[in-house]
Amino acid sequence: MAFPHRPDAPELPDFSMLKRLARDQLIYLLEQLPGKKDLFIEADLMSPLDRIANVSILKQHEVDKLYKVENKPALSSNEQLCFLVRPRIKNMRYIASLVNADKLAGRTRKYKVIFSPQKFYACEMVLEEEGIYGDVSCDEWAFSLLPLDVDLLSMELPEFFRDYFLEGDQRWINTVAQALHLLSTLYGPFPNCYGIGRCAKMAYELWRNLEEEEDGETKGRRPEIGHIFLLDRDVDFVTALCSQVVYEGLVDDTFRIKCGSVDFGPEVTSSDKSLKVLLNAEDKVFNEIRNEHFSNVFGFLSQKARNLQAQYDRRRGMDIKQMKNFVSQELKGLKQEHRLLSLHIGACESIMKKKTKQDFQELIKTEHALLEGFNIRESTSYIEEHIDRQVSPIESLRLMCLLSITENGLIPKDYRSLKTQYLQSYGPEHLLTFSNLRRAGLLTEQAPGDTLTAVESKVSKLVTDKAAGKITDAFSSLAKRSNFRAISKKLNLIPRVDGEYDLKVPRDMAYVFSGAYVPLSCRIIEQVLERRSWQGLDEVVRLLNCSDFAFTDMTKEDKASSESLRLILVVFLGGCTFSEISALRFLGREKGYRFIFLTTAVTNSARLMEAMSEVKA
Repeated sequence: MAFPHRPDAPELPDFSMLKRLARDQLIYLLEQLPGKKDLFIEADLMSPLDRIANVSILKQHEVDKLYKVENKPALSSNEQLCFLVRPRIKNMRYIASLVNADKLAGRTRKYKVIFSPQKFYACEMVLEEEGIYGDVSCDEWAFSLLPLDVDLLSMELPEFFRDYFLEGDQRWINTVAQALHLLSTLYGPFPNCYGIGRCAKMAYELWRNLEEEEDGETKGRRPEIGHIFLLDRDVDFVTALCSQVVYEGLVDDTFRIKCGSVDFGPEVTSSDKSLKVLLNAEDKVFNEIRNEHFSNVFGFLSQKARNLQAQYDRRRGMDIKQMKNFVSQELKGLKQEHRLLSLHIGACESIMKKKTKQDFQELIKTEHALLEGFNIRESTSYIEEHIDRQVSPIESLRLMCLLSITENGLIPKDYRSLKTQYLQSYGPEHLLTFSNLRRAGLLTEQAPGDTLTAVESKVSKLVTDKAAGKITDAFSSLAKRSNFRAISKKLNLIPRVDGEYDLKVPRDMAYVFSGAYVPLSCRIIEQVLERRSWQGLDEVVRLLNCSDFAFTDMTKEDKASSESLRLILVVFLGGCTFSEISALRFLGREKGYRFIFLTTAVTNSARLMEAMSEVKA
């Protein structure tokens, strides 16, 4: 039922070293303020910090009280204050208000600001403006790689997506390059590099510069990971906008998995308390169902429950010695499994209730129609109804974006009508959100008479093919076209299935979307790995508007073992979804690879829309 790894699957590197490094560096920074100190932590650093150094470790290093960085005066009486923050202007203003309040009160204390993952010049400028630059000491905690699971590393930078893909802010690219540099220092050089996207290319070049500066560190080492693949999120928005139907993706869509753990409310735990559960390979029940299509999960869990009951029942006929063995060796494990099983059954029931209420089947049917390009009018009416019934502002936006990207922009009449209905239904404050979506190329309007094919055919009549490619590139970058239909045909993203698609025995990666669609990002990775280059994919790269941003860098493979050449690190810039992770795990099992994932943050359609929204929920 769960996908077993092939017996010949390569071993994964041990990423726990990254945690130890981060912990040691943080302790070193805290020790620089000897004696008792209070620690102020920014809210979105709390979960990652908890995975690295829990409260008891902080207490051992003389952290007295913990405070959250928020917009109210701090009541700390300690003589030393330490701030652990992201490099944001508003945090600098907050720290400045505390320090200046102390100055007014004639109080002197020691202040230390620790920026994670790095400090930016703009932050120091603000401290200077506020007149406190000389009063605080600044340091960096270069913590940018959090192992969430055996094969998943996250930079926990959800803001990367909006900062880069909407604002065009490139400051985090250096952080990505530093993270890749750390990985290659620890796990040997990467012999084969591939990438697609403007951001991927910049991060790659910066990383290469870092490697050249410190030349010799990884020289002569045997690589542990044979391939690295960098991919921008805007190469494939479609996959991220689809509803997820693999178990882990559904749990994320329904309950929000945050930093590798999830809060299950009373409706799941069937008690009056919420429970925080860590979701990773150590949870044996979860590990077997995480990549499964949701329709298989209930059957699996009930079978598991029967097996568990049978193991409990064995104790009936036991003598005292056997009973003693059973209690000391097996009972604890069975109880743990029982607890996890009831949690996941509770989660499934809760998901079912929510999905039935939303009429999930109808929604999925509409999404599949959009992906395949059928019944566009019907789908548009469904979206209008969704808006008029005020189901959810984020969901309605997502469906509009999916319609726009799959159709290469909306025709002006539809664009205006949907936008007007949306603003009337959910409120005019959403107006700026539409401007953001347009800038990011997520929700666009076709210019009249300017379907891209018409322009292309005019242009190609005028010039030779080679130049036509360049000119159409110029056109498409102007309009940020998605060309989804053409790419889908070229890469065969919509599988042709005779009869029913068997979700119990998946035949390809499309199972993560009920057999309707192979994730574009995963298909690109599969094709490039098969060819070991972008050769033969020129047309696809052109349609993705990435002609200048697809690259390959191969070194001689004499030192790479055949085992390491089956390990592939995939780097998603701008976030990746659990559906993509499941699809690539499946591909790995089919082809004898193992994939390791590094992402700026785990994302899903709702997070993507919220990042673009100007209306804060």
